[in-house]
Amino acid sequence: MNPFICSTCGVQYPPSEHPPKSCIICTEERQFVLPTGQSWTTLKEMKNQNFKNTIQEDESHLYSIHTEPAFAISQTAYLVQTNRFNLLWDCVTYLDDETIEHLKQLGGIDAIALSHPHYYSTQVEWAEAFDAPIYIHEDDKEWITRSSPMIKFWSGETLELSEGLTLWRLGGHYKGGAVVHWSLGNDGKGVLLTGDIIQVAADRNWVSFMYSYPNLIPLPASTVERMASTVEALPFSRLYNAFHRVVKENASQSVQQSAKRYIKALKGEWFST
Repeated sequence: MNPFICSTCGVQYPPSEHPPKSCIICTEERQFVLPTGQSWTTLKEMKNQNFKNTIQEDESHLYSIHTEPAFAISQTAYLVQTNRFNLLWDCVTYLDDETIEHLKQLGGIDAIALSHPHYYSTQVEWAEAFDAPIYIHEDDKEWITRSSPMIKFWSGETLELSEGLTLWRLGGHYKGGAVVHWSLGNDGKGVLLTGDIIQVAADRNWVSFMYSYPNLIPLPASTVERMASTVEALPFSRLYNAFHRVVKENASQSVQQSAKRYIKALKGEWFST
């Protein structure tokens, strides 16, 4: 039996003789099923194709992991190194021996934390390869497609994983949507890694917030206001999203300004059309 993977979102399901009839992630309004219908693959099939993971150092003690050619949502995962503790932030679907060996040379993975269900991908494979627990907010437990004793559900608004590395629940895109604050990053100025709970815009001076990105469903003004208020007290000057977009400087100010603009737009106070 094979653990089948949804080709559209990249999330893996439990081993079975036949592919699932549908993907619970993609048949929901925050994602989509392609016009050609549901399709499935496996890690075994992907390894027989020309996929590979590129691992690069983005700044001191921060590495990005991206699969080429693009697969499914084509997100980027990050390895954060701090105080002899290595965190894998979000996951990519593809995993092979070369990736495992490269990351072991960087100190391995001590824990995995996820921003939201779209990036659960093959998290169980990653956890088993590195004997690392997976941290997911309990508000998103209904979206787990492959159960594992490696998954640790956390509750409340914050969880300190290691000194200088803390998960914050912001909600928004998903009820348990989380970001990770790395206080030691960017030479101590602080880094926020957000998946797409907070999304970096094409103009890198701005960010945005959505309930559904592919289907263009916005969040309520009150939710965006709460999210911005939560991160306002966190010291960070740089922000990385799930698609290797970066707000390099003054990221905290960018989040606050963007939230105000978003709220004004929703209320019809920013422009007339």
